Amino acid sequence: MTLFLKNKHTLQIDGYYLKCCVGKNGISKKKLEGDHKTPKGTFGIQHLYYRKDRCKKPETSLKCIEIKKNMGWCDDVNYPKKYNRLVNTKNKVKHEKLQRRDKKYDLLIPIKYNFIKPVTGLGSCIFIHLTKNYKPTAGCIGLRKKDFLIVLKLIKRNTKIKIF
Repeated sequence: MTLFLKNKHTLQIDGYYLKCCVGKNGISKKKLEGDHKTPKGTFGIQHLYYRKDRCKKPETSLKCIEIKKNMGWCDDVNYPKKYNRLVNTKNKVKHEKLQRRDKKYDLLIPIKYNFIKPVTGLGSCIFIHLTKNYKPTAGCIGLRKKDFLIVLKLIKRNTKIKIF
């Protein structure tokens, strides 16, 4: 199964066309850390991370991981071994905090961009996450919660996302 990001406003899965938002500076083949671009290409997806204190475990075949207070995703170019990986926020590496006050990361799926052998500086923390207002992201793909829950029911562990 494949998710298709048809353009900066439409994510398609099977017969569903879902409104979404992407990086503030659009979609690009030349992604760099902090450029606010969504990477172009075909990528795998990882597990579902969710806030148990804010929502119940969703119905999905993905492995589900509860977001804890000390969880972050490394975006620190000075730590190549931890770059674009889940990290403990107590470490002294720059990171994107997963347990946020806003509800964007109540549900999130890391996209496996620059993931297998990450190249420092080519971009990190590319997620499918929640949005309320479809404002542009820092490079992620944002979906409304009701649409995110539809996607979770349809996708499998081997699902890919193709970003045009």
